[in-house]
Amino acid sequence: MTEHQAFTWQVPVDHPAFAGHFPGRPIVPGVVLLDRAMACAETWLGRRVGGWQVGNAKFLSPVGPGETLVFTLNRAANASIAFSVRARERLVASGNLTPSP
Repeated sequence: MTEHQAFTWQVPVDHPAFAGHFPGRPIVPGVVLLDRAMACAETWLGRRVGGWQVGNAKFLSPVGPGETLVFTLNRAANASIAFSVRARERLVASGNLTPSP
């Protein structure tokens, strides 16, 4: 496994989360960003993980339909993975993921 990895995801304009989050101004819920970060981490690790501990998650800027996001993962201390999510130059989220034993 390399020291870092980046994954790109374009938010589908018809993502089901937009139905109730929020009418008239759809934004991607933080849980969707976390889920995508976990999926990226599993791809990077090359295996499914039974569960994750999320630490220091911050959601800094709203993400709308059709935006292209770059998830960057870095090895961190204690077998955790630091992640950041950017939409172009804008940092939209960051945090740490630790695989559960």
